[in-house]
Amino acid sequence: MGKEHGGTSDPARILELLWREPGAGQPRRGPRQGLSVDAVVQVAVELADSDGLEALTMRGIARQLGVTPMTLYTYVPGKVELLDLMLDAVYLRMPRGDRPAASWRGAVEAVARENRDLYRSHPWVVTMSTARPPLGPGLMAKYEHELAAFEGSGLGDVETDEALTLLLGFVHSTARAALDAKAAARDSVMSDQQWWAANEPLLAKVFDPARFPLAARIGSAAGERHQGMYDPDHAFDFGLERILDGIARLGDDRDARSSGE
Repeated sequence: MGKEHGGTSDPARILELLWREPGAGQPRRGPRQGLSVDAVVQVAVELADSDGLEALTMRGIARQLGVTPMTLYTYVPGKVELLDLMLDAVYLRMPRGDRPAASWRGAVEAVARENRDLYRSHPWVVTMSTARPPLGPGLMAKYEHELAAFEGSGLGDVETDEALTLLLGFVHSTARAALDAKAAARDSVMSDQQWWAANEPLLAKVFDPARFPLAARIGSAAGERHQGMYDPDHAFDFGLERILDGIARLGDDRDARSSGE
């Protein structure tokens, strides 16, 4: 699965589109009443959700909207800009409920699970590069909401940003691994259990436990526990707990340093 890239060759134009007022996006001489940037983005998101970014084309979007491909370019300059608009749109729709009673740890865990739900609802987002994310209202609302989750953690401003970056990177990596595992199972028409059942006898003929004692002992224990080579849910839960533990320790250390000053 290829890596799709956001980012635009015309920053001024994409910022104008990203920060358009609700209901805006109508060209001055639009060829069809009712068509808008919002409508184009909505159809693009729906197509990506159902068929993936590989199948997303301006021609396919135009067909769904009942217009010619050239018509779309009066609303969106091209696919690069469209990807930015799509990503910001799904960011904007993410749930951002108040968490007044939650501890910082519960709030940060909720952030992780909200992002995991985003990737599950829109798997194509996992494949996009966000090295230069769309600087739109969706991203900004998401960032503001997620930073607030760390209030009470004891972290400074820079540490909060770094901790959030670590958390989101972890969620992205586990979501990508889960997507790859799902694709492998689909392509091979075999579950993990079936794959191991087919390969374990062959591996036993060539694998020497005496040469790889740790791999033999630990691999067997992990495989027996998870009933397979990789358990996405366990990987997520285990890693999230360790990250939360690390943030707590960092906050405690910072408090201790402040108290000693």
